[in-house]
Amino acid sequence: MITSPRRPSGKLPMLSGALLAAFLAVLATRGYGETTTLLVLSSLLMAGCCGASAAHLLGGRAALRLALLAASLGWLAEQLGATRGWFFGSYVYTEVLGPRLGAVPFVIPLMWFALCYVGYVIANLIVWQAPSDSATAPSLAQDLLMSLLGAMVVTCYDLGVDPYMVYKLKAWTMTETDGWWFGETVQGFGGWMLVSFTILLAFRLGLRGRLPLPAAPVALRHAVVPLGVYGALMLFQVCLGYPVEARTIALFAMGFPLLAAVCGLLRWQREAARSGADRPASAAPVQASAPLKETA
Repeated sequence: MITSPRRPSGKLPMLSGALLAAFLAVLATRGYGETTTLLVLSSLLMAGCCGASAAHLLGGRAALRLALLAASLGWLAEQLGATRGWFFGSYVYTEVLGPRLGAVPFVIPLMWFALCYVGYVIANLIVWQAPSDSATAPSLAQDLLMSLLGAMVVTCYDLGVDPYMVYKLKAWTMTETDGWWFGETVQGFGGWMLVSFTILLAFRLGLRGRLPLPAAPVALRHAVVPLGVYGALMLFQVCLGYPVEARTIALFAMGFPLLAAVCGLLRWQREAARSGADRPASAAPVQASAPLKETA
């Protein structure tokens, strides 16, 4: 019997799953002692995991566009922040996060990509009950609101991680240390909202009129990957966040969008299974842009 060769895109779920497992292992190891090597490695694995997942769920072209937008705009915002005090307040990176590109550690733009991708997927699952956009012609208001929701999901992560990175890891030094948020200034959260909103809006505007096309049929376990990344980051903060008050904040701030996204994911899979059962065998296959359940 002649079988068709396995497409490279079919290996993307395996790759994203393997990278997710490696990321979780390194993240757990960081709990026993933070080092620059572990920080850089976990950031690289998280970006790689999200990159493989995005290439599968959105298609290679859309995934690359998001990665370039997030990395370039994220680096530019951080460069202006670290040198001129724009967006996040006045701060300077230390050597904790490893080698730099300009004034910014090179892992920071990768983290902007990973977090914005996760925020994009979670926002879609909450609103559309699908991991990628389901409206071929969304209005500008929809794009604005969806980008704002994704930016809020990203900033929820920052609520707990910022005090930890500044006061425990000393990854960067803030000029002002008497802000209202455990010594942090509220301006930083405004910067996170603005930068992630700009990245997500630019990405969504680029999708107008053409939905992301998955590289291969998508099943529930494939869309779980970005939720797993967000959930792991939440659990890390809940267990090791600093100060201890931030642990409870992380649980509720990140837990709410995560649970809402899980509910959307389950409904998406149920609707996909139902539509597959209702479709007669002679019917035309569903377009690649629709949620599909992986077949054996």
